[in-house]
Amino acid sequence: MSISIFGFRALWSPGLMVVTVLLIALYFLITVKFRHKFKESEPLTRSEIVYFLLGMLLFYGIKGTPVDLMGHIMFTLHMVQMALMLLLLPIFIIKGIPWWVWKPVINAPIIRFLWSFFTRPVVAILNFIALFSFYHIPMVLDYVKLNGALHGGYSVILFISAVLMYWPIINQIPDGPKMKNLNSIVYIIANAVLITPACALIIFANEPIYATYTDGEAWLKAMELCVPAGTLANLSISISGPEMFSSLTTIMDQQMGGVIMKILQEIIFGVLITIFFMRWFREDRATADQVTEDALKAHQEKWHKEQASIRQTQ
Repeated sequence: MSISIFGFRALWSPGLMVVTVLLIALYFLITVKFRHKFKESEPLTRSEIVYFLLGMLLFYGIKGTPVDLMGHIMFTLHMVQMALMLLLLPIFIIKGIPWWVWKPVINAPIIRFLWSFFTRPVVAILNFIALFSFYHIPMVLDYVKLNGALHGGYSVILFISAVLMYWPIINQIPDGPKMKNLNSIVYIIANAVLITPACALIIFANEPIYATYTDGEAWLKAMELCVPAGTLANLSISISGPEMFSSLTTIMDQQMGGVIMKILQEIIFGVLITIFFMRWFREDRATADQVTEDALKAHQEKWHKEQASIRQTQ
């Protein structure tokens, strides 16, 4: 059965489309028109524009397109959403917003203490893993998906925790704390290891564990998160559950979701590890070249002094 029966509003979220456009407009107002109001500022760079626009495009793609609707029908798409929203989108947002916009925000009186505490590497990674793992406990996910306000609030908190998790390794503030490249690699690997149990719970479950993807009544209630209740009530056909829109069995869909989440996480983290490794390699080679150059220069100076001393003796 086609998902088009849920209507244009459910498929394309025009309200969120407007919000996305307004966020882009606000971004350029702050970073271009009102840049002079910041104590420290720099012209907006092309890379920052590209990162932010990619972030907004990804944000709408995750939450405003049929992907969001399918995320409530297929657990596989839900996990694709989770991977992109929590592991890729924060990178675009952090690198897309200039450091001179971030700086006054995170240095605000109350935020400064909280930001400083929750961006400590150990705290940041454990906080993110705990919130992600807790969310995917069956009774928690089922409860959250049945309450629109709770689902929205938890999603925002989870996204903020992902931003805090990435902050120690990719923030652009010149005088801000930043992890060394090798430490960043260890940090990313630790994240990959710690997120594995949550994925394993899903992948190796012997039976479907989420009522909002198996129980028809619970599923219809959860669908109200993206489909207006009136639209569901006015459908001329009877919908029993998500199996009407997918050829996968529920257990196959669930297991594939866990696998896809792990694969996407490995790809994203693999790219980051490669970047940090290359940075470390270039810096280490530059340092080695500098040490060699300094040693050669010192040797030459010593030789010239010795030759001068010999000439004076003669």
